[in-house]
Amino acid sequence: MDHDKDTTITGKITRQLADRIIAGHIAPGTKLRQDHLAEEFGASHVPVREAFRRLEAQGLVVSEPRRGVRVASFDIAEVREVAEMRASLEVLALRHAAPHLTSAILDEAEAINRAGENAADVRAWEETNRAFHRLILSPCNMPRLLATIDDLHAASARFLFSGFRLEWEAPTDQDHRAILKALRERQFDVAAATLARHVKWIGSKPGIKPRLQNRA
Repeated sequence: MDHDKDTTITGKITRQLADRIIAGHIAPGTKLRQDHLAEEFGASHVPVREAFRRLEAQGLVVSEPRRGVRVASFDIAEVREVAEMRASLEVLALRHAAPHLTSAILDEAEAINRAGENAADVRAWEETNRAFHRLILSPCNMPRLLATIDDLHAASARFLFSGFRLEWEAPTDQDHRAILKALRERQFDVAAATLARHVKWIGSKPGIKPRLQNRA
């Protein structure tokens, strides 16, 4: 299921809670109370519990026996794990998608990348970045794989926002440009290798803020 197209009450609750957690509005360790959220969204406890399950699958919350559901913390080991998983799965998706990428799709991806390079803040950049990756990967026609990648992007976004909430400048994403160039030239191995390197930066330097020009 495409998370962004889920218009159910469960989808609404999941998206809004994910947005709050990713943006840092709900701190790590905060307990999420079913009754409070059910009241806020005018829903029963059933969609709230389902939203919790989806958020747990995204790595944004943890469910603990007798302690309920809490916002997950993250450390560098988790960040590296997400980066490694994204690199492997996105390369798999790209290899299946690449033969089906048309000039029109690549032109649209290039336009999205330009929008990202002119983003006013990290939130706007992350939205265009996610759209870029989703666009070039979607022709793989593997919905379960794409859903897993979407979940990993949510975890990556949380790390990005924690590092860039107070400082921002528009980036020039050379990796995105290189990926598009390789895809246009049908150099699929080059595109895949560039994508893998591009994604893995997120877990490469513990304690150091990521480089602005080469984010995933």
